[in-house]
Order: sequence, then C-alpha cells, then structure tokens
Amino acid sequence: MKASRKTAGVENGTLADEAYLAIREWILRGDLALGEPVSSRRLARQLGMSHLPVAQALRRLESEGFLESRPRAGTRVRVPTEKDIMERYEVREALETQSARLFAKRASEAQRRKLSRMAEVLDRMFERAASGELGAEFFFEVHRFHFELHLAIAEGANCQALQELIERNQILTFNWFYDVAAHLEELPAGFHKQLAESLVGGDEAAADEAMRAHVRNGRQDRVKRIEQRSQPGSRSGAWRSSAPAD
Repeated sequence: MKASRKTAGVENGTLADEAYLAIREWILRGDLALGEPVSSRRLARQLGMSHLPVAQALRRLESEGFLESRPRAGTRVRVPTEKDIMERYEVREALETQSARLFAKRASEAQRRKLSRMAEVLDRMFERAASGELGAEFFFEVHRFHFELHLAIAEGANCQALQELIERNQILTFNWFYDVAAHLEELPAGFHKQLAESLVGGDEAAADEAMRAHVRNGRQDRVKRIEQRSQPGSRSGAWRSSAPAD
C-alpha cells in the first residue's frame, strides 16, 4: 500500500483533506479491508505527515461510516451489519429513484447522450470482467465507472442537495460491496443500456420503475456475502487486539 498524494487528487485542500482522500482510496480498493485495524501513527508514516491531520481524517471517515471505534479495541474499517445494509439499500432506493425521475424530466440532451454512451461502455466492461481474467485493477475500475454512471444521473437531475446525498451514499456502499464481492455478478445483456433508455425517454414513471429494479438487483446476494464476512473466524469477523489503536 503506497501513499500517493497525486492519487488523492488534492491541489488546494488541507493536509487533513489529503489524508482523508488517500485513506478513503485505500479503503475503497480493499487495501484496508473490512474489519482491518487502523493505526493513525502508521498511516501518518506512510503518508509522510504528522499525526494531527491523519487523526482529523480518521475522525471524518468514522463520522461518514467508513471506520468504527471501540474502547480498548481501537479503530478498524467498519464491518456493516445486515441491518446497516438493508437500511442503506432503503435510503439508496429512495434517493436513486427520485434522481431517475428528475433526470427524465430535467436532463439536457447532452446529458442524455452522455448517459447512453456510459451505459453501453459499462455493459462492455461488465462483459469483459465476467471472464475473471483481467485482474483486480480492472475489477476496481468497473465498480468506479458504475459509481460515475450513477453520479451522472444525479447531475442530470439538477438538484445539488440530492446529488451530494447520492454521492455520499454511493461511496459508502461502494466500499462495502466492492470489498466483499468475490466476482462481478452476471448481468443480463444490455442491463445498463436498458436502464439508460428508460431514463432518457422522458417518462418519469418508467424511469422510477427501471431504477427501482436496478437498485434491488442482487441485493440479497450482497447481504449474504456481508453476513459471511461478519461471522467469527472470518477476516473481518473479530477485532484484532494485537494491532495498535493509534
């Protein structure tokens, strides 16, 4: 796991912002896996920073649900419960269906064309990744591009508050589901293209229905994987008391 300030993509932010983005990137990539202990001093050394900005970044990540702390056990990457996941799905469904309805109503022609192109690219990426021969980096990029597609829908909805909520929710669930996925699930041909067609068509009810089905697809399978990872004896099933807390 290498520290990369360039990867963090911060030009004008504070050191705490830089640390936050770098550590979040490690979490999203699974370099810091679910349940893994987090040491602020070790991370500070890896980032070449003092302890203070890293500690500030960790507090921010904990407030956003990426990390969790317990007395005498330290801090670790948060392991979501079944209840956490189901509630997050309920929130996601509410946010994403409203985003789809507003996109159908408000998106510009350029935004509709962009979404159609992205959906076709994403379907091809899923097809290539399904072979399992392209490695972890491509697997990560498929998930990242899927995340970007949903942000493009939120952008076309033309509601800044909704866009910010969707981005926050998407990043957290991206971490949970990317980390536990053993493989990309097989999807019907043109899965994302069909979603895009429903949204660009301008029918709000059709957009709502298509997005609702999209969000619910594979939900139970993902919940089951999280449950398996949370069982005693799994990599993320117990706190590792030997790791330093800070």
